[in-house]
Amino acid sequence: MKREEIDRLLPQVIRQTMRPGSPLNALLEIMERMHAPAEDVLGHLETYFNAYSTPDIFVPYLSSWVDLDRFFPYYSDQPQELQHTVDPISTGTGQLRELIAAAAYLSQWRGTAKGLKVFLETATGMNGFELEENVEDAGGNPRPFHIRILAPAEAEPHVALIERIVEQEKPAYVSYELEFKPATQGGTEP
Repeated sequence: MKREEIDRLLPQVIRQTMRPGSPLNALLEIMERMHAPAEDVLGHLETYFNAYSTPDIFVPYLSSWVDLDRFFPYYSDQPQELQHTVDPISTGTGQLRELIAAAAYLSQWRGTAKGLKVFLETATGMNGFELEENVEDAGGNPRPFHIRILAPAEAEPHVALIERIVEQEKPAYVSYELEFKPATQGGTEP
């Protein structure tokens, strides 16, 4: 709020006492400066609700609106000053922005093989995840309600994130095993 707008809200009897250099004049200028940060945010509020344009510091909070904060509980437990220096998920704030943007789509497919695969690819920024649903045991018999997830070798540094995602996105009655594909020469798969 500008000083003049605040001035108009005061009763007439007080406005008559306004003089340059008076304590009341100084108080109104301080009030204007105190409102400036909030006015700045309100001036472009729509950017805060867009996963791609919101400031980095707001991304973890925005992710909580679409229930993605459950994938980085360790970040939330850190002191406030440390939270501003580390990424919420191991793949970085950029991938968290992608997850926020895709949250509605991902929630449609929750509990399905397609949903789990897309979630993993979006969270890591890597393609090549595979889900095997007809996994056999050592004797060649099918293991009911068990899946095998084959992840690209490049995703191995993010194993904790991948496991948290699988645990929460697969159906509760399904067990799983996670394997990483062998690294290929030249960094690409055949």
